[in-house]
Amino acid sequence: MTAPSSEDTPVDPFHDIPEPETDVVRSGEDLDWGAIEALLRLELPPELINSGEFHVRQFPNGSANLTYLIAFGDHELVLRRPPFGTIAPGAHDMRREYKVLSQLWRSFDKAPRAYVLCDDHDVAGADFFVMERRHGEVIRGVIPPTMRHHDRVGHRMGMALVDAMAEFHLLDPVTAGLGDLGRPDGFMARQVAGWKKRWDLVADPAYDQAMAALHARLESTLPDPQRVSLVHNDIKLDNCMFDPTDPDHVIAFFDWDMTTLGDPLADLGTLLNYWPDPVDGEAIRASHDGMAAMGLPTRAEITERYGARTGFDVSKAGWYDAFAQWKTGVVVQQLHHRWKMGNSSNERHETVAERLPLLIDAAQALLI
Repeated sequence: MTAPSSEDTPVDPFHDIPEPETDVVRSGEDLDWGAIEALLRLELPPELINSGEFHVRQFPNGSANLTYLIAFGDHELVLRRPPFGTIAPGAHDMRREYKVLSQLWRSFDKAPRAYVLCDDHDVAGADFFVMERRHGEVIRGVIPPTMRHHDRVGHRMGMALVDAMAEFHLLDPVTAGLGDLGRPDGFMARQVAGWKKRWDLVADPAYDQAMAALHARLESTLPDPQRVSLVHNDIKLDNCMFDPTDPDHVIAFFDWDMTTLGDPLADLGTLLNYWPDPVDGEAIRASHDGMAAMGLPTRAEITERYGARTGFDVSKAGWYDAFAQWKTGVVVQQLHHRWKMGNSSNERHETVAERLPLLIDAAQALLI
C-alpha cells in the first residue's frame, strides 16, 4: 500500500512553545571557567576576544555531550566537552570532532569552524574544543515563530536536510583534508560488532534476548557498500540549523564527534530512524516529540530524494534504518544507565529508555 503524502498530514505549528536555546549552567555541570578563560585568551585569535568580559551559558537541549555558549563581550563561541562519568569506548571524541571541524569548514559550508582543542585535563577535566557560533533555527518538534509564515515549511526543511546530507556524502574525503579519518573497509561490520559490545556494557536483562537476536540478523544480512564517503553518524533534524528566512537552506550540522569514513547509507538510516511517517502507529508518532505534525516529507520521499541527489542505490535503505533503530536502542540505554549510576543530572535520562521496546519492534519489522 502506498504511504500517504506528507502534504496530507495536518500541520499544527503552534502546538507547543520552543524550549529556550540557552539557559544557566545546570547544577553539577559547571567547569573551571577561570582556567578556561585564561587558556582561551592565550589560544584564540585576538579578533575573537577583543578584551571583552567573559560570559557562560549552557545549551540545555543536547542529550549527551556538554555544550556551552561562551562569550568574550558580544563575540559568541561554543565550547564542547564530553559528559561526566564513565564513557563508552570511542564515544564523545572531542579530538575527532575538532579534527573534522578544523578542516571541513573549508569545503563544506555547513560545518562550523573549530578554533582551539585543549587536551590538558587539568583545565576542564577532559578534552574540550571551541568552535564558531552559528545563528539560525534548530527545529525541536515545533516550527519556530520566525518560520511559520513560509509555505509548506516542514516539507521544504526536510528536503533541504536531505540535499545537504547528499552534498556532504559526495565530498571527496581527501580533498576535504580528512582522507585519514577512518578505516572504511569493513565499516558497517565493525559498527554492528561495536554497538553490540556497547549494549553488553549497559544491557537491560528484560531486552537482552531481543537485542541479541537483532544483532545476529543485522550481521547475517549486511549489505555491500557502494562508496567510501565521510559519514557523520548522527544526522537528524535537531542536529542541524536552518536559515529562518529560507527553509530550503541548512546553515549548519552539529555533533561531529562520531564522524568517520565509511558507507554513506549509514547516515540515511540514521535520518530515517529519527523521522516520523503518516503510517506510524500512535505510540511511534508520540515518540517523535511533535515532529509528526510538522508536514515533513515521508520516509519514502526522503529515500527517493536522497537516491536522486547522490545516484546511490537505495533499495536496501530498510537495513540501514533497522541498524539505526537498534543502535538508538543502545544509545537510550546508555543514557539511562549513566543516569542510574549517578553520572548524569539530565532529568530526561531517567525515562529515555522507555523508547527501547518501540525501537526493537521497529527494527524487527524492517528486517522481516
